[in-house]
Amino acid sequence: MNRWQEILVIVMLMTSPITQAMAGWQSSASYYYRTGSNPLTGITEQKAIMIAQQHFKGRALSINHDDNTYRIKILSNKGTTVHTILINATDGSVISAH
Repeated sequence: MNRWQEILVIVMLMTSPITQAMAGWQSSASYYYRTGSNPLTGITEQKAIMIAQQHFKGRALSINHDDNTYRIKILSNKGTTVHTILINATDGSVISAH
């Protein structure tokens, strides 16, 4: 084997575990994306925004996650009002909306 072939074999052996780890991460990440929830931590930010937008139509300005609560700010479609919605991060229930 020449020097370049040896280097290629070494690189392939070194990257194999990384590739396998990334493949495992990708499959678990796609599960959470498809279901909209994480069985260990609750609902995703995207799911919380969808729930908030069912109560107030508009564009999500921000989302913050503290303890077990998502705080979402939505700008109304007319652009005149900002609504704040608190969503339970575990089950997706609305805690407060104003």
